[in-house]
Amino acid sequence: MAERGYTNPDSTALIVVDVQNDFCHPEGALAKGGNDVSMVKSMMLHLRRLIEGAHRCDVPVIYIQTIHEPATDSQIWTERMGGRSNTVCRKGSWGADFYEISPGPEDIIVNKHRYSAFINTRLESVLRTLKVDTLVMSGVSSNVCVESTARDGYMLDYRILFAYDACAAYSLRAHEMTLENIDRFFGTVVDTDHVVRTWDTAKAKAQAPAGT
Repeated sequence: MAERGYTNPDSTALIVVDVQNDFCHPEGALAKGGNDVSMVKSMMLHLRRLIEGAHRCDVPVIYIQTIHEPATDSQIWTERMGGRSNTVCRKGSWGADFYEISPGPEDIIVNKHRYSAFINTRLESVLRTLKVDTLVMSGVSSNVCVESTARDGYMLDYRILFAYDACAAYSLRAHEMTLENIDRFFGTVVDTDHVVRTWDTAKAKAQAPAGT
C-alpha cells in the first residue's frame, strides 16, 4: 500500500481551481463584494512551486476556469447566487481571466459553470485519457470550489491530495474547516513541499541507471 500522501507523477494531475481575477485580485468582484482576499498572496508562492514542480516532473496541470454566461445562468443557480453570477467571471471579461498565472501550451484548461469542476464539464474525460488516479488540489476558494471538486473526485474513486498551502479561502476559519473535513473523509491534507519532494524523488529514481 502506498504511504499516506504519496503521489506518483505518472498517474497524478495537478488541479488548479479558479485562480482568476474576480476571485483573487483586490479589484475583483469578490473583494469588491467585501470578501478578504489576503490569503491569496501567500497561496500564490506555493502554487507557483507546485506548477513548476509539475512541469519539471511531467505531471499534467489542469486549470479550472469558471465562466458564467446567459446560457448557463439557470434560475436555480442565479437564485442561489443572489444575482452575483451576473457580475462574477462573465465570459470574455477581465474578471474571468487567470490571476498572476498563465497556462502554458502543454497545460489543459477546463471551463466550469458550477462549484465542482466535475459537473457538466470534460474534466473526467481528460483524466481518464491521461490515466490519472490521483488529484493534487489547489486554488480558491478552499471551502467552496476546491472542496466541491475534491469531494466529487473522491466519489469518482480518485485519490485526493489537498495542498493546504496552495489553497486559499476568504477566512482562515473556512479554510481550516475544509482541511479538517477533507482529511477526515475525502482525502489527505499535504503541503507543497511534500508533493514536490515526492515528485522529484520519483523522477530521480526513474532516471537512475539500472542497478543503482
